[in-house]
Amino acid sequence: MAGLINEEDLATVRERSRIEEVVGSYVTLRNAGGGSLTGLCPFHEEKTPSFRVTPARGFYHCFGCGEGGDVISFVQKINNVTFVEAVEWLADRAGIHLRFTEGGGRDRPEPGLRLRILEANREAADFFAGQLGTPDALAGRQFLDQRGFDRDAAAHFGVGFAPLGGKALGAHLRARGFTDAELVRAGLIRESGWDFFQARLIWPIRDAGRSVLGFGARRLFDDDRMPAKYLNTPETPVYRKSQVLYGLDLARTHIAKKNQAVIVEGYTDVMAAHLAGVDTAVASCGTAFGDDHARLLQRLIGTSDVQSGEVIFTFDGDAAGQAAALKVFKGDQHFVSQTYVAIEPTGLDPCDLRLQSGDAAVRELVGRRVPLYRFVMRNTIAGFDLDRVDGRFAALRAAAPLVSSIRDAALVPGYVRELAQLLGMDPEEVRVEVKRARGRRSAEPAPEPPREPVEQPAMELPDPRDRRWEAERGTLRLLLRAPQAFTETLGDLTPEDFVQPAYRALFERIQATADRTGDWAAGLATDEPTLRQLVITLAVEPVLREPSAGYAAEYVAGVRLLSVARRIEALKSKLQRTNPVDDQPAYNRMFATLVDLEARRKELLAQATAS
Repeated sequence: MAGLINEEDLATVRERSRIEEVVGSYVTLRNAGGGSLTGLCPFHEEKTPSFRVTPARGFYHCFGCGEGGDVISFVQKINNVTFVEAVEWLADRAGIHLRFTEGGGRDRPEPGLRLRILEANREAADFFAGQLGTPDALAGRQFLDQRGFDRDAAAHFGVGFAPLGGKALGAHLRARGFTDAELVRAGLIRESGWDFFQARLIWPIRDAGRSVLGFGARRLFDDDRMPAKYLNTPETPVYRKSQVLYGLDLARTHIAKKNQAVIVEGYTDVMAAHLAGVDTAVASCGTAFGDDHARLLQRLIGTSDVQSGEVIFTFDGDAAGQAAALKVFKGDQHFVSQTYVAIEPTGLDPCDLRLQSGDAAVRELVGRRVPLYRFVMRNTIAGFDLDRVDGRFAALRAAAPLVSSIRDAALVPGYVRELAQLLGMDPEEVRVEVKRARGRRSAEPAPEPPREPVEQPAMELPDPRDRRWEAERGTLRLLLRAPQAFTETLGDLTPEDFVQPAYRALFERIQATADRTGDWAAGLATDEPTLRQLVITLAVEPVLREPSAGYAAEYVAGVRLLSVARRIEALKSKLQRTNPVDDQPAYNRMFATLVDLEARRKELLAQATAS
């Protein structure tokens, strides 16, 4: 287990990392008066600035999307890193040597090395991009042209060329003050002094904050001494192939906005997808898509609602593609969002599909996605002879564990019926086998409906860093700190507007106290340990603005906005399953309700972003 950061060093990092300077390296900030700075939010698309930084307090907050925190949380969010990694990044920036308590953990580079590597990578990316226009890079330009990418596309994605000589990059970077030791640690040159990449087409691999972490390179010439067609930066203090995704810098805001990520297999597939309008496409770099990639994407999608987020994988239809889908399926628990597979019947990848059939065909490929569970289930039973009784039962035993492992329990009955139809078996037989598979997986019998009242599990204290419940927590915090601000808006909220169990329970207690005494702030008391601790914690947490009725109304609107959004998603799903011809009255009623909810969502959005 890794040691903890020394408290004095952590305080020094906070003291020396001025939030306006750190945020200002990503956002153009302007004076907004009252000691605040404003700019366009880097976490969502907007045309009117709603993002504010208050240097005196060391906080940032966006009144559009609700993001907020201190300088460390900003680095965590913008670069998609952990708390420790964010502190290390800031320490490197400020030249602070961090001390850690005794414990294991990875070897930590010397102070400032990560920052020097990022600077060297940025210089290298500019160098490679400039080399793409030289005579030696003709083969690289022809490669791009043959795949439908012109000069503007190459510039947009930062594609470059590593020179033929083998030492040009090292000489270029040494002239800019970098040492051989730094360049070796960055994976830009080898111990022998030769450039790591030679005579290859180059793609810069950036993080969500557009910092260049490393490079991917493709062979262009038959006499290339490296046998691999693709070559990636070796593992460095900033580049870990299991934790980076190509195209993330371009896709980040679109992934967050659309609650969707499309996983393709290569650099040119990412380029083709984005140019075709699939702007949420990313690819793993030199390794299979793994658990760390899944966690990275889920942080970007950032939704707790299974129905409102989706991760779509594009695989080849061959055996290798099926094996890749099965591997992803085994890591599916890392996603809250629904997972899908998009397979092109012709076997073409997105790049070749765009070349052959145009941009619309790439968009249609994504649109034809099928649930990952269904894809894996169908491919699992395809290897059995379903004309024989023993073949059908063998296929059932193979597929039942897949259905039993589906995260969303509400989907299981539907897949049981689908599997029964595919196998030509009685649905009850399939249901029993799925139940058995669930019992074998958990090493205990599947639970039967209780006949006696059972003790409910203890309520857990919610994580204050969990962004899914930020609006709920902020509303309750303000309720405890400034109850007088809610005299006109408390009645607008209902317990159903709160999803997190502890937050809902606390609001119910507040509401009941207010109904009974007329003054819940004076009469609120609870014997429940979790709620008591939650009240204490919220009562001392800082609020980002001076409490007022208007500020309270924005929080109330924010909570209700999320509640209405959940109702809209549920209604849209029901509309998709309803035939508008066969059940026209019901369809029309639901559609009218949807129109009303959409109008209400716009009103609440305006109220939630009033400032």
